[in-house]
Amino acid sequence: MSTTSLQHDAYMKLDFALDDGVAQRAAIGLIVLATDHTIEHEWRELLRQDGVAFYESRLQNSPDITPARLAEIESRIAPAVGLLLPGERLDVVAFGCTSAAMVIGEERVFARIREARPGIACTTPITGAVAALNALQVRRAALLTPYIRSINDFMRDYIEARGIAVTRIASFEHADDNEVARIDARSLCTAIGQLARHADVDAVFVSCTSLRVAALIPQLEAATGKPIISSNFAMAWHTLRLAGLPDSEPQLGRLFAL
Repeated sequence: MSTTSLQHDAYMKLDFALDDGVAQRAAIGLIVLATDHTIEHEWRELLRQDGVAFYESRLQNSPDITPARLAEIESRIAPAVGLLLPGERLDVVAFGCTSAAMVIGEERVFARIREARPGIACTTPITGAVAALNALQVRRAALLTPYIRSINDFMRDYIEARGIAVTRIASFEHADDNEVARIDARSLCTAIGQLARHADVDAVFVSCTSLRVAALIPQLEAATGKPIISSNFAMAWHTLRLAGLPDSEPQLGRLFAL
């Protein structure tokens, strides 16, 4: 039977009420590189608080992690942000690439974000990492990356310019972002353990949103006795704090217990 043949009293127009939706406490925008396999997966595990939701937009990039390729990303940031819930509320926008945020510059990344979302709170993985290391009162950090040497040297200088000594660096030196996402847990745990055992290391920062580290952090901290943070982990924590959410979640790791 077609709807046009229904009796008049067989169809009802319903009343309804609106609530605040899934993002009652915080609405977060996340910019993800086209080649990133990991950040969304890890954030789904980290951002499980009631009333918190994040919305992703992807931007085009090359899988080759080189300074020239990373610099190309800048012009694509604002259009990607513009696709995040146009006309609706967002509380924070996070840009998901550690190395690009440094090559472009955090303030330039924020400026591109605010072209689409004027005045919004912003963060990047390196912004979150520095905030996390300071919150944990870390003065000497070890750095683990998948990057080539030139990016590692740039990252060391970038972090040290912000008052944190980088006393150890280890790298897988692999420039293919698609394959970086497949570096296994055993490789990561071994590398982090080797760095954390040194007396001149207060904490280990694992840089790159493609590396799958967040779920390993509680066991690594228990094994090493030192704070461990990663790009996705630190940026998720910083995003929540920028959104005004102070929830303590020690089961995730020392940083989220603050």
